[in-house]
Amino acid sequence: MEISLIRHGRSLWTENNPMTCKEFKKWVEQYEGSGVYSENSYPSETLRLMSAANIVITSDLKRSIESASYLNSNIKTISDPLFRETELPSLSNNFGGLKLKPNFWAVFFRCLWFSGYSIECESLSDAKNRAKAASERLIEFAKEKDVVALVGHGFFNMLIAKELLKSGWIGKAKTSSKHWHSTTYSFNI
Repeated sequence: MEISLIRHGRSLWTENNPMTCKEFKKWVEQYEGSGVYSENSYPSETLRLMSAANIVITSDLKRSIESASYLNSNIKTISDPLFRETELPSLSNNFGGLKLKPNFWAVFFRCLWFSGYSIECESLSDAKNRAKAASERLIEFAKEKDVVALVGHGFFNMLIAKELLKSGWIGKAKTSSKHWHSTTYSFNI
């Protein structure tokens, strides 16, 4: 049995101007609704994993679904909100109108989230519980279909990977080309 966790491709939402904290919340909403670029080429290892899969799972977000389609348009996918990315918290304070680029806000909010701050989003503890349920679902698919690929999201794939390791699966992360911005985890048991 084999389970591969593949991160989605580059988002079409590329707005990178400095923005306030409140504007960043709207930016995240736009990012969540955006698809991904169709690339000229994809990492050969990622393509191999996708072509070997007997079943492909995605989250229900557009960037995950489109990425799976670009990587293997011939396989039927199952989309499930269980595999969505972990959310970022929000703040009511606008920091006096401080403007930062989206990547800085994302790192700031992810650090807050890892520190236990989870206003208006799922907590780290809840995300870990969801990752456990997601890993169990993937293991069920692997028992049924033998080779499974999940095209998901960076942080949530990392949490699933930790759960698979706890369950006795053996695997490691592989970082693909900068054009795909993908980290792939491959697990066997």
